[in-house]
Amino acid sequence: MPKVLIADKMSPRAAEIFAERGVEVDVIPGLDRDQLIACIGDYDGLAVRSSTKVTAKVLAAAKNLKVIGRAGIGIDNIDLNAATAAGVVVMNTPFGNSITTAEHAIAMILSLARQIPQANASTHAGKWEKSKFMGVELMGKVLGIIGCGNIGAVVADRAQGLKMRVIAFDPFLSPERAAELGVEKVELDDMLARADFISLHTPLTDATRNIIDAAAIQKMKKGVRIINCARGGLIVEADLKAGLENGHIAGAGLDVLSDEPATDNMLFGMDSVIVTPHLGASTTEAQEKVAVQVAEQMADYLVSGAVTNALNMPSVTAEEAPRLRPYMKLAEQLGSFAGQVTESGLNAVIIEYEGHAAELNTKPLTAIVLQGLLSPLMESVNMVNAPVIARERDIDVSEVTHERASAYQTLIKLTIKTEAQTRSVAGTLFAGERPRIVEIKDIPIDAALGPNMLFITNKDKPGFIGALGTTLGDAGINIATFHLGRAAQGGDAIALIEVDQAPIDSVMQSICRLPQVVQVKALSF
Repeated sequence: MPKVLIADKMSPRAAEIFAERGVEVDVIPGLDRDQLIACIGDYDGLAVRSSTKVTAKVLAAAKNLKVIGRAGIGIDNIDLNAATAAGVVVMNTPFGNSITTAEHAIAMILSLARQIPQANASTHAGKWEKSKFMGVELMGKVLGIIGCGNIGAVVADRAQGLKMRVIAFDPFLSPERAAELGVEKVELDDMLARADFISLHTPLTDATRNIIDAAAIQKMKKGVRIINCARGGLIVEADLKAGLENGHIAGAGLDVLSDEPATDNMLFGMDSVIVTPHLGASTTEAQEKVAVQVAEQMADYLVSGAVTNALNMPSVTAEEAPRLRPYMKLAEQLGSFAGQVTESGLNAVIIEYEGHAAELNTKPLTAIVLQGLLSPLMESVNMVNAPVIARERDIDVSEVTHERASAYQTLIKLTIKTEAQTRSVAGTLFAGERPRIVEIKDIPIDAALGPNMLFITNKDKPGFIGALGTTLGDAGINIATFHLGRAAQGGDAIALIEVDQAPIDSVMQSICRLPQVVQVKALSF
């Protein structure tokens, strides 16, 4: 039974869902780094929010870990590169707190426009400073959104309900999606120059880090108000402070800061700044949603192989997983076969899908082909890190789907190019579930792969089968199945033989000495 650790506080419903789906669960929030390292090796899954730091050292100790689930969007607390290198799937829940975070941004906009927190504090202090808190209307004002994804789109919708005009900067926003949302897609400089309010809703990446700095502020209209409910680090806080002090910026509403948890910050105490302690996702509804979603996603992966909202692996729906399973077995066998017979450096991999295979979600199939291909050549390879390893080693990977009719209802063909040669192997499924090898080096063959196989390249001459049978018989090795193929009579031929036990080195040497044998490989599956 898979076992999961919930290492941060989250809705009790998460633990219930794991148990209902046949996953053993321990709820131990508040572990420090050393405590987490000491126990993480016992778990297949780790569910966290933002408190637990999943570092490279934690992952190095997580020998059985298969999946990390983040109940929320940001994964700043998870070393994604180290997780990928370790072959651990990292999932988040990008939709669970979209509404809540967007509503918080809208609350910040309203609060800045009417100075509600400042007026509240003043009134509680026994002052009646009605003339001091002169606000601005939102109707007709321009809201500039940086990042118009899940949350930004909700903010745009709510702002339009307040009769604001919405413009958006987002390189990934298509014109069709912008029209659907009713927003005007603009370039960053145009947005900075036109917006009365600017709200950030983008992840923290190399491209977005410090996107609001002194140069950007200088391009903004005087009196602009800035809202950040996304990520600390998007704004250079010293530059924001300077803009507030010189009056270029009228106010800022911040739910995130560059250093959290923040007990001190240069912006604290400024009358024009509203600050909340990262409350974007802090509603009862959102916390329930993200806890439920992360538990469902992790349980689905551990029990059925379904992959949802993974950041380092192709998605596989719960409906796709059962259908893909036999194809994944075939894909791994093809990759493993090619990897075990490869003796020189890999340059390129071409994976072709025909028939029913071409209609599938082929991304996970390609990943598992690479897993099978690379596993005989290096340790700790799985379908999560195999594509990354291939890129790191400059192995060109091509994926091709063919609509053309095939001799088989489904066919996957793998061609590898090495420093020395090009070799191919193809396979199909019999009865929709049993993998069969149907072609090796363009030579037709029909073979199922067993645990112990011999792959022999030989000359098509009389006496080969008898000599091979005698050699194996003399060594006490029983033949389970024997499959032959040849390019042409008297030319190159291949043999794929399943044996009951793996031959020892002396037997392999005896086979190599047979006059018809060109090459022999012992394979295991």
